[in-house]
Amino acid sequence: MQTASDYVADLARFISASPSSYHTAAEAARQLDDAGFARLDEAAEWSTPTQRGYVVRDGAIIAWVAPATAGPTTPFRVLGAHTDSPGFKLKPKPTTGSHGWLQAGVEVYGGPLLNSWLDRELELAGRLVTTDGREVLVRTGPFLRIPQLAIHLDREANSGLTLDRQRHTAPVYGVGDRSQADLLGHLAGLAGLSGDDVAGYDVLTADTAAPARFGLDDALFAAGRMDNLTSVFAGLHALLGAASEPSPDHVSVLAAFDHEELGSETRSGASGPFLDDVLTRVGATLGASASQRLQAYAGSWCLSADAGHSVHPNYPEKHDPTNQPVAGRGPLLKINANQRYATDAHGAALWAGACAAAGVPYQEFVSNNTVPCGSTIGPLTATRLGIRTVDVGVPLLSMHSARELAHVDDLHGLAAAVGAFFAG
Repeated sequence: MQTASDYVADLARFISASPSSYHTAAEAARQLDDAGFARLDEAAEWSTPTQRGYVVRDGAIIAWVAPATAGPTTPFRVLGAHTDSPGFKLKPKPTTGSHGWLQAGVEVYGGPLLNSWLDRELELAGRLVTTDGREVLVRTGPFLRIPQLAIHLDREANSGLTLDRQRHTAPVYGVGDRSQADLLGHLAGLAGLSGDDVAGYDVLTADTAAPARFGLDDALFAAGRMDNLTSVFAGLHALLGAASEPSPDHVSVLAAFDHEELGSETRSGASGPFLDDVLTRVGATLGASASQRLQAYAGSWCLSADAGHSVHPNYPEKHDPTNQPVAGRGPLLKINANQRYATDAHGAALWAGACAAAGVPYQEFVSNNTVPCGSTIGPLTATRLGIRTVDVGVPLLSMHSARELAHVDDLHGLAAAVGAFFAG
């Protein structure tokens, strides 16, 4: 296992390379290619076992490492995460503006903290689909900004800022006559295309500020999209480690889904068929019948890794008075009586064992009864496949901000614990 400093430096590079879910899947695929994994085509037949393989579906990726001894009933150990983050998505007819300003037409994606996106240099990033069906990734670098109204024009701004999602969130990117501008054409040009080549697009905003360590002993880490690239990278890092020495007892799997911030009900989301499709086909190459596949599932586990909340020193009343995770004291075991998280007693024991094997402390997270928690892909995976699932993650401050905050030791600890989970 790398030192915490080296691991976080690699995480920072991964985040910088992943401004959209499509870039995240592509960057993970690049690293898997470099490690000798085989990319499989869903439209092709999978007739023989692949010990190290992966599949990309839109902005999601599933990769696995199978031992040479794997058979029809060999169980799976899955690290589930998601590639998308809250922000803004480019609308159709995106070139807008008024009063001499050029603006981009955007729609709110997921549940961002809107005020955190103000007065930041943003980029557009995502995929363009050409008239002949090719998919091309594009990113602009610093290009946009959502300007806040000056205090002189709103003397009550510090008493309570209210943003209208339609009127107040359109970013500016230049000045001029919008009838002469072509934002989509600009994106196409960056991708080596003409505007007429583009038949469709999925393009979102991302903060362009570089990830940074800061604070006492450089122990704190700030970046955009840590919810949930911290978990995607921990799973990728652990899977690459497992490739060199696969556990003989199970198939290790990274499942990084898209669209969790929207509810996951898409073909590449956790409520869709992607994971079941891949596990079924991997099992079939190992000779599994339908009954044997269910046997494999019965012995399988899923770690649903997503960001959680560190206790906020300025708002402690928002947290459970007894269970208050503190940054730097280990990754989280996420628990909810109403199964918004999928952790049960067996899952708690599994996580305790993985953290002990990795030499990593962990902390329980449970919500204040008056502040209902969100949910994750954990309950969705458990419901769809019947695989035992436990919810874990890194404690953050400022979750769903354009820039979130974590502790270096927790980031490193999550990766170490996931590595122990894959090691068995």
